Amino acid sequence: QVQLVESGGGLVQAGGSLRLSCAASGRTFDDYAKGWFRQAPGKERDFVAGIDWISNTYYADSVKGRFTISRDKAKNTVYLQMNSLKPEDTAIYYCAARRLVIATMAGEYDYWGQGTQVTVSS
Repeated sequence: QVQLVESGGGLVQAGGSLRLSCAASGRTFDDYAKGWFRQAPGKERDFVAGIDWISNTYYADSVKGRFTISRDKAKNTVYLQMNSLKPEDTAIYYCAARRLVIATMAGEYDYWGQGTQVTVSS
């Protein structure tokens, strides 16, 4: 059974940092792209960052220069380093997987984690 499990969320003050992790199990994801999405209350699930199967990366404009996505294939884990956090970054953060290339639409992903809450106080 394929599972994606996010961790690392929490409460942080504006300007602070958090590192999210997404650990995969049930299969290897060497030929999969991974994406991070976020969803604030009452809003749609939005793309944040993605990394493809050969580690090319892509970011939403709102997080470019502040967030960094990376992967450790040996650990089957993807990370999202979030710096200079803002209150508007508050959301549930989800990781997702799809074959090969990054997509920015949530519906293009095959596997999803349960999410981890990130709250940024002002």
